[in-house]
Amino acid sequence: MSLRKPALDPRTVETLSRTGYPEPYRSRVMPRLKRRIGDAVGLTRIGINYTVLPPGKESSMRHWHTHEDEFVFVLEGEVVLRTDAGEQLLAAGMCAGFPAGVQEGHQLINRSAADAVYLEISNRDSADGAHYTDPDVDLLFSPPHAPGRFTRRDGTPV
Repeated sequence: MSLRKPALDPRTVETLSRTGYPEPYRSRVMPRLKRRIGDAVGLTRIGINYTVLPPGKESSMRHWHTHEDEFVFVLEGEVVLRTDAGEQLLAAGMCAGFPAGVQEGHQLINRSAADAVYLEISNRDSADGAHYTDPDVDLLFSPPHAPGRFTRRDGTPV
């Protein structure tokens, strides 16, 4: 069956496998496969990614956003949601939300033997930055929003 906008089969959207993270963080998340399905249907105020996280990989470093709400919904498999408060398992059909400005770091980790598939949904705000909460992750992501706009916490280049 052929679909016309506004309908879409996410499997028809180009798969991207990239990150702005420098090493040693890059290898913790890659390969991570994303399909920008929000872009594909013309959305400009919210971003929606159809994401496949392979076994042993992390969605990101544990972080929180200054201006963007973030929501994840697990479609297949399972991930460990790791926050500053601890860990909990999210299986298919479960979700989690992270309000902008709340200083509670979060990340997903696939500790299973199978791919995990989930939706990442967030508003788009050019003023958004991200703070990383693990003591061993010396990163800061500052506006303007651009790939690779990372510094160390003290502002020096990575």
